[in-house]
Amino acid sequence: MTQRLLNKYALITGGTAGIGLETARQFQLEGANVIVTGRRDEGLAKAREVLGHSAILIKNDASDVSQQRDLAARLIAELPKLDVVYINAGNVTHQPIEDWDEDDFNQVMDTNIKGPFFLIQSLLPLLSDSASIILCGSSSASIGVPQSSIYAASKAGLVSLSRTLSAELKHRGIRVNTLSPGPTQTDAFDKFGLSEEQQQEFVEYVKSLVPLQRIGTPLELAKAAVFMASDESSYMLGTELLIDGGLSSL
Repeated sequence: MTQRLLNKYALITGGTAGIGLETARQFQLEGANVIVTGRRDEGLAKAREVLGHSAILIKNDASDVSQQRDLAARLIAELPKLDVVYINAGNVTHQPIEDWDEDDFNQVMDTNIKGPFFLIQSLLPLLSDSASIILCGSSSASIGVPQSSIYAASKAGLVSLSRTLSAELKHRGIRVNTLSPGPTQTDAFDKFGLSEEQQQEFVEYVKSLVPLQRIGTPLELAKAAVFMASDESSYMLGTELLIDGGLSSL
């Protein structure tokens, strides 16, 4: 079987758990040289167990612009090129409008759109002339999920960014697209501050909203990311691929 990412260099931010980690694993299986970032030591240790010593693991906070520039500088010094950038790191905070304060607002926006923008800017000298940049969006950007206001707005910003950056970078052969998951079975559900019983009730409620009546898996999203990273998607530019069980379409 042909490896679709053979000898490509791929960066996955937030690649130590869930969709990001599974994507890194699938990229490796397709022949890519993988670089993964994460904020926490325990997550990086888990990624090392899964990905082995061939992967480059870097501690990095996606919300910190100076760290994005440092990351880019390190990769420019160490790599011959970068063929794939998968911006997967994200802040999934959901809360009622009354509970938001400026710090919470800034943390979501810094992680989900400000940091990614300046990382891409800093990586430009390293990107190959056929690079694929994949932005992790969300079906929440297309529908009105209660308590998702700032999160959804940040993801809608990424969808817009894929169009504008594609228009700016297409002369170099660089493609920017958005991969937007629907509800997916990851540890993101653990970050909503719910009890085990409440979380299970919430998961069942979310399932009921999805036309396919189930939650997606990290592997399903990772397979889509492989397609977007590979030359198979070479005619895909400035658009959004929804992998959400029909949630935002039906």
